[in-house]
Amino acid sequence: MSEPRSLAVRVLAAVLLILMLGAVMVTSATWWNGSRAARQSYDRILLGAATDIAESIRLRNGAPFVDLPVSAFQLLAQAPDDRVYYVVRDSRGRTVTGLTDSAEVTAPRTQSVGPVYWDGALNGEAARFIRVSRLFAERDFSGSVEVIVGQTRRARVAMTRQLMGDALWPMALAGLLLIAMSWLVVRSALHPLEALIQDLARRDPRDLTPMEADRLPRELQLMLGAMNRFMGRIDAQVEAMRNLISDTAHQLRTPVAAIRVQAETARDAATPQARDRAVDRLLTRTRSLGALLDQLLSRAMVIHRTDSAPRVSVDLREVALDIIESRDHDLLAPGAEVRLQIGDRPVMVRADAFSLGEAARNLLANALKHGRPPVSIGASHEAGMAVLWVRDSGAGPDETIGQRLGDRFNRSTGTREEGTGLGLSIVASVARAFGGRVAMDREADGFRTALVLPGDPTPSDEDSAP
Repeated sequence: MSEPRSLAVRVLAAVLLILMLGAVMVTSATWWNGSRAARQSYDRILLGAATDIAESIRLRNGAPFVDLPVSAFQLLAQAPDDRVYYVVRDSRGRTVTGLTDSAEVTAPRTQSVGPVYWDGALNGEAARFIRVSRLFAERDFSGSVEVIVGQTRRARVAMTRQLMGDALWPMALAGLLLIAMSWLVVRSALHPLEALIQDLARRDPRDLTPMEADRLPRELQLMLGAMNRFMGRIDAQVEAMRNLISDTAHQLRTPVAAIRVQAETARDAATPQARDRAVDRLLTRTRSLGALLDQLLSRAMVIHRTDSAPRVSVDLREVALDIIESRDHDLLAPGAEVRLQIGDRPVMVRADAFSLGEAARNLLANALKHGRPPVSIGASHEAGMAVLWVRDSGAGPDETIGQRLGDRFNRSTGTREEGTGLGLSIVASVARAFGGRVAMDREADGFRTALVLPGDPTPSDEDSAP
């Protein structure tokens, strides 16, 4: 596989292509202008020679007579390498004088009274001809006398080449100078990029801090800004993995030690009653460990998806309905009354449906564990925002819980043993990821925790608005 070309070579190749196209266009224009100038110059010579011959025609004894002027041949001598042809014919087409040893040249038929030019051949060589007519109206002779003068095109071609050479040599030198200047400009323009590459190569693989872009060109600032944002996302992912590993190692140590102690206690119990109590405690610890693992994985998945999953339009009513239909609350709080409160108007947001579902489950689980039934879950529009909320009939947690909202393992003093303190942390992470917040309010009929997100004004939402 061939090595890819550098950016400098690609830019220089594009510049060379542009210069080549320009050279072709300039060469074509120069050739056209040069050939036109040569044609006009030598056509004037032909016209002058033919006019001089026509003006030298006289009538003698009722017939045209020509005393060939020297000036006509002096004009034609401006092109010494060209062959010359001339002939004078009367009104009946008879030759008055001319080069009879040359091939006969036939003028085109036209009604024009002025000079007529045409291209033809003179003894097999490309030539240019002119016809000039002089009209006589006298007693002895009445009619027109036709003068045809021709000349090969060698001088015209030579003149065209000379004009092209005189015009193209300076342009060729200017093109070479432009190529050299283009190379210097390209190298100078790419110097900041090379410095950026060297800076990246010297960086520690674990260094994901943003790179300085103040002194760079605007295009590189845009690229570096995108790179810094990308490194920021990677840094957030790495930090999330570090937190997950640290939290898992820290939080699993106590439950595993407690399970080991309870298992040893059950093994060494002296009576069946003591063994049963130890087994019950062991089962409680196992359930708490399972809940902790579930929420650790749920939090890691939410953090990953909020950064990588595409945003789509999601109806918060469907999120609440899915939570009720899944019946997960029956496992958390068997027999607890859970109500669904949604309206007819869509509550649309732009987010990740999985992350919203995890947040809703943790809101409901938090209310079932720490609140009082009945518990309600619903979605609504409030002050231009889309709200997914859970309300229980209790008084709510201490104010310190709300102040530390979003911290991992945030437990109140009344939290039961199986609580992990990760539920509201997951909800807060989802809220931050989608530009929202978590609201906790004490109401007349209980305590409400809500996920407040910016609404998505989809066509269906607007059409359903009253």
